[in-house]
Amino acid sequence: MRPFAHRLLIAALPLSLLSASISHASEVELPGTMAWTAYGTNSSGYAQAVAIGNMLQNKYDSSVRILPGDNDVSRMTPLKQGRVDLCACGIASYYGAEGVMMFADRDWGPQPLRVITTSTASFGLSLAVAGDLDVETPADLAGKRIAYIRGDDALNKGTEAYLAFGGLTWDDVERVDYPGYARSFDGIIAGDVDASFTTTVTPPAQQLASSPRGVSWPVLDPNDEAGWERMAAVAPYFRPHEVTAGAGGISADNPVPSASYPYPIVVANQDLEDNVAYGLIKAMQENYDGYKDNAPGAVGYALEYQDLQWVIPFHDAVVEYYKEIDVWTDEMQAHQDQLVERQNVLMQAWEQFMQDAPSDADTFTTDWMAARATALTDAGFEPIFE
Repeated sequence: MRPFAHRLLIAALPLSLLSASISHASEVELPGTMAWTAYGTNSSGYAQAVAIGNMLQNKYDSSVRILPGDNDVSRMTPLKQGRVDLCACGIASYYGAEGVMMFADRDWGPQPLRVITTSTASFGLSLAVAGDLDVETPADLAGKRIAYIRGDDALNKGTEAYLAFGGLTWDDVERVDYPGYARSFDGIIAGDVDASFTTTVTPPAQQLASSPRGVSWPVLDPNDEAGWERMAAVAPYFRPHEVTAGAGGISADNPVPSASYPYPIVVANQDLEDNVAYGLIKAMQENYDGYKDNAPGAVGYALEYQDLQWVIPFHDAVVEYYKEIDVWTDEMQAHQDQLVERQNVLMQAWEQFMQDAPSDADTFTTDWMAARATALTDAGFEPIFE
């Protein structure tokens, strides 16, 4: 898992080369109907799925039915059951591929997921810190009161990753538990806690920015290799990102060096038909101008924003598309092969574990995580989640 998998190879390619290569690729063949799951109807992820669906309907007469889900499990269950073709998911798709957190459960385990495409937009994912504190970097969070959201593994993992960047752990701060994400921001405004994990553009962050305390965002030095390595050891899906949209005056003229990861992450099962996977990525790249302005964040699907050395393997047909347009390198293939091998190790470990798995739920999770770590370590991989 490489902590510095940038997209410079793609961004540096001449547009004329990309266009010429794309024109020689195979034709798009999509089914008459597809079903996707996505975030709720008020989310940018849902709006993006609608915009993409409209483009597919207009260009290829392929109808997309979008099923909104209230949480990660409800979005991924139909995909697991084969009732939908794709999930426009969040970072929980990575947890599902790894078989951890809410997926370290008898009904789940590691999932054979493959990426079709992702969107990386102008916002960042960071700790929103009360602006009346002298916090400039994550290291300055030592001794501060940090929100812990009960039942939200993804948010808490993000907080842990930011602390790690600064050389800190939960033991170095005062943990303050909250029953929900919004309540933690009420707590910051009320002076009961100092920071909570979020996106830079979320309404609670805007409310905090408008409060007497204000908001600040810790700066992550893109050249601090030790900090990025510590963050990657906790949450390897984070990437350096210049944030140009957010509460507290973040803009293109006033950017903040920070971190982000894709949202949504459009994933399918490994066995999604090749023509569907290939048709989708080709259609979305060739018709980018037809949907990029039709939903917040849709600009993030541009080829230059695709991280081709991320943490979940791509569908084989997507790899074939990138080869056809001459952006896929030997280094990317080696990374892809490692991700596929890692997933095979996880799937085999799960199959073996389930042969004699304990019936008690807590013991099940503990024993699975131990078996998972052993299998990955023996195969030469970092467990990441202990």
